[in-house]
Amino acid sequence: MAMVLAILSFLSIFSFTVSFGQLDDYEWPGPEYSVVGDPGMRNSNLRLAIDSWNYCNKVGHEAPKMGSPAAADCFDVHPKTFSVHHRVTEADNRLSVGKPFPSSFRGQDLSHLNDPDLYAVQKELYLGSKCEVHGNDLRFISDYYQFWMITLRNGNLDTHAGLCPSKGRKVGPFEHSEDGFSCFGKGCMNQPLMFHNYTSLQTVGKENFLRGSFFGTYDLDVDFGKGVTRNISYYSVSWEKKFGEDKSWVFHHFLRTSDKYPSLKLILKSDTAGGKFGYGTRGMTKDLTISPDFEVIFTLNVLKGGGANSQFNLLEMRSCWRNDGLRCEGNSRIDVNRYFRMILSPNTTALCSPTNLKACPPYHITRGGSPPIYRNDTANFPYEAYHSYCAPSNSIHNYMLSGRDDVLKHEVFASRSKNLFHWKAILDNSIIQIIDTFSESIMSIYLTKCEILSGNVDGTVKKFDMYW
Repeated sequence: MAMVLAILSFLSIFSFTVSFGQLDDYEWPGPEYSVVGDPGMRNSNLRLAIDSWNYCNKVGHEAPKMGSPAAADCFDVHPKTFSVHHRVTEADNRLSVGKPFPSSFRGQDLSHLNDPDLYAVQKELYLGSKCEVHGNDLRFISDYYQFWMITLRNGNLDTHAGLCPSKGRKVGPFEHSEDGFSCFGKGCMNQPLMFHNYTSLQTVGKENFLRGSFFGTYDLDVDFGKGVTRNISYYSVSWEKKFGEDKSWVFHHFLRTSDKYPSLKLILKSDTAGGKFGYGTRGMTKDLTISPDFEVIFTLNVLKGGGANSQFNLLEMRSCWRNDGLRCEGNSRIDVNRYFRMILSPNTTALCSPTNLKACPPYHITRGGSPPIYRNDTANFPYEAYHSYCAPSNSIHNYMLSGRDDVLKHEVFASRSKNLFHWKAILDNSIIQIIDTFSESIMSIYLTKCEILSGNVDGTVKKFDMYW
C-alpha cells in the first residue's frame, strides 16, 4: 500500500540568532543577530533551489529529459511594475551532463563535464552564482547568501550493483536480504521526474499572492494526464506569500511513498555545507554556527501524518569531519556526517530506554552549565527526550569505560585512519591521549582500568598505558 508520509506547512523556518558565547552565562557585548540571509523567510524576492540524490548521496543516472537533478526558483519583484523577474531560466534548470555552462560561470571545471555526480555539484554551484545576494555587514567575512534548499532522497539501494560504500569501504554486490534494503530491481536508485511551476503573481479575489511549486514522481513511466493513483510515488513542494505583507513565506510539503519506492525523504534546509554530498554551497546561512552559541526558531504545523512508519525529522542539524579530525573533502569513504535531529514520530517506539543504554547518547547536558547526566543514571537521565543514538557508521569501534561510582568518565575511539583517541567524556570533551604509532588499521580495542589493548590488521596486539 502507498503511504502518505507527510503534508507539512512551514512558516517562519530556520531563523538563526548568534550570541558568540554561552547563552546562559556569557553576555555578548552586542545584540543577537541572524546568520540567515533571509531571517524569518520574509523577503518577497525568494531564493529557492531543489536537488535530488540517491541512497549513496550521488546522482548515478539522470532521469530521462530532466537534466541534472537540480533546479532553482530565484526572482526579484520590480518595485513599481510588480512584475516577477526570474534570475534562473528554464535552459539553466535543464542543463544536463555533457553540456558546458555559460562562460560567465567562473567556477566551471571542464573535467567534471561528463561525470553525472560531479556535474551535479557544478550545476548547483552555477545556480547558486545566479541567485547570490550580497550585503555589506562587517560582522561576516563574506556577506552573501544563495538560496533555501529542498532536497529529495531515494532510499532504495541496489545491493547487486555495489555502488555505495559500507562503513567506509567499497563493497561488491550482496543480497538484499542481508540488510533489508528495498529495491524492485535494476534501476531502483533512479532520480525523479521533476516539474516546476515558476513563481508568479496571482490574484485571488481582491488579494495578490506570489505562488510557485516543484512536483514530480520517482515512477518514470507515469502519465500525469491519467492522474496519480494511490500506488504511485509523488512529491510536491509549494510556496506562497501574500504580496505586500511583511510576513513569512508558507511552504506546503507533500510526500507519498509506493510499493516500488517505500523510503523517500523530502527536506527543506538552510544550508548544505559539504560532507557526503560533496557540495559546499553557502545556502542561506552566511556564517558557520558553533554550539551552544546560537538558537534556531521555527514554526511547524503538521496537517496530516502517515502512520506508524512516518517521521518528521525536524529540527535536524549536521556537521561533517573525518575520523582524524580534519575537514571533510567530499569523499564518502572517509568523510563522516554527524547528525542531530528531532524526530516527531509519536506512533514509533523509541529505542533509547533504561534497558537499552546503547541506543542513548553517553550523557545529557542541560542549559546552564550543570554537570552532565549520564545514561546509566536511570533516576535522572531523560530517556523520553531521545529516540536513538548511534556512532559514526564508518568508524570501527566506540568504547566506553566506567570510572568511579560506575559513572562514565573516559571514552576511547579508533578508526581506519590508524589513530586512537582517548578523551574525558565530561562537559569539555578534552582529548588527553592520541596514539598515532599504528602502521595499519585498528580492528579492535579492549580496555582495562589502566591499559588500552588494540588488535590490528597486521596481526599484532599492542598495549598502552591509559592516561588519567
